[in-house]
Amino acid sequence: MPRFRFLLSALLSAVLLLTTSLCAQSLADAADGPSFAEWKAACAKLPTNRLLGGRLPPLERLPLPAFGPLGVELDRFLARAVEAVKGSPEAWLVSRPSAAFTDLADNWFAGGKASFEPFARKLELPPGSRVLLQGDLHGDILSLLAVVGRLQERGWMDGFRITAPDFHVAFLGDYTDRGLYGVEVLYTLMRLHRANPGRVHLVRGNHEDASLVSRYGFLAEGRAKYGADFDIVKILRAYDFLPVVTYLGHGADWVQLNHGGMEPGYDPTRLLAAPGTNRFQLLGELRQTAWLAKKPAWTAAEPEAAAEAQRHLRDFRPEAPTVPTVLGFMWNDYTVFGSEPAFANNPDRAFVYGRAAVIDLLGRAGGGTNRLHAVFRAHQHSGVPNPLMRRLVASSGLYRHWQEDPVPATEVLPAGKLETEQVRGVPEGSVWTLNVSPDSVYGQGNGFTFATVHVLEIGARFENWKVRVDTVEVRVGR
Repeated sequence: MPRFRFLLSALLSAVLLLTTSLCAQSLADAADGPSFAEWKAACAKLPTNRLLGGRLPPLERLPLPAFGPLGVELDRFLARAVEAVKGSPEAWLVSRPSAAFTDLADNWFAGGKASFEPFARKLELPPGSRVLLQGDLHGDILSLLAVVGRLQERGWMDGFRITAPDFHVAFLGDYTDRGLYGVEVLYTLMRLHRANPGRVHLVRGNHEDASLVSRYGFLAEGRAKYGADFDIVKILRAYDFLPVVTYLGHGADWVQLNHGGMEPGYDPTRLLAAPGTNRFQLLGELRQTAWLAKKPAWTAAEPEAAAEAQRHLRDFRPEAPTVPTVLGFMWNDYTVFGSEPAFANNPDRAFVYGRAAVIDLLGRAGGGTNRLHAVFRAHQHSGVPNPLMRRLVASSGLYRHWQEDPVPATEVLPAGKLETEQVRGVPEGSVWTLNVSPDSVYGQGNGFTFATVHVLEIGARFENWKVRVDTVEVRVGR
């Protein structure tokens, strides 16, 4: 009798375990994955990053109980990416990536030959197009879903699918690390990308890098959730196919979308002039010293900044995002105030470009025919209040640099001087920083709970371009 009870108990336990497993996998194993409503409901059960305080969420509450569904989406993404490179050689200006780049069997960890071949993209959209710009997510799935939910409320999206005509979405990097839901964020991005061919665009940030994911949490997150099944190599190979900068616009008018800052070693003149609406160019060797050799006006006006640039800028071919030195599109920053130096070196991070240097770089970029007018980016965030973070929060999550001049004597925000309007023009030579998601150490440290919905509206003429700013509250205390 005791043996019978033991066998019965074991059988019931096995049935219960199998039933639980099947229920948990039912969302993930559907042919196309869960619907957006199902996915959002599953993610809504997760404790917030703030409540977790760096601890792993309960495994039984994960919306993806196995790595497989994300692996499938990554396989689909990589197949599309490799086909785009191999199947459309004419889309690449001058030369296309090497055979090692598109050989998915090669990877750094297995002694393969996969190489770092960063590239720029030109994306031409017709006047009247609208583009959602999304900054750092850092493993904050709740904020990402809240932003998509706001777009659904507007009738621009239905589930994962974009329904509004001439509407696009651009994500500007840093999808994981420093938050415990990097897997969920990547799965959502892959679903959006697959559901909207040519309308969801991903840019590579500084955290889309093997050295950072191994140090700032994502590698540990994936291994804790899925053990040996977590395929970090597949994720890193997907990152290789993301441009480090996208030039967005039409006709002769363009803006720069990237994660970090300026990269004076790359000149986009030929890319912007190339015919076609979707073109690519390998960065190749970056010739930073050529910029200084042309003696920009600011070098005479600011000899100390010029000497600093002379000490640090160099010509090099990137071997990794930080080797032999930082790739500016992924890493560099901007000054906050107009009177700060045109160039400075932050030894703990990267290079910092001021207004005069940026205006010079933008002015040279088009070659006289095309105009590179402005920059939209993310990246420059702090977990504690500082001048930029205070202004980002006060500006509803979108801050235009150099609104103040000179540097204020105190840290009190200038009442009535910062742009806070829902609809804002895009001035010539402007740089805009997008806020980081709120369910993060950044949101907690700076006391904000809103995600920002930034929509760039492309006008027929650049003076008619606008950016609309909306905020959505995220329940970060759950």
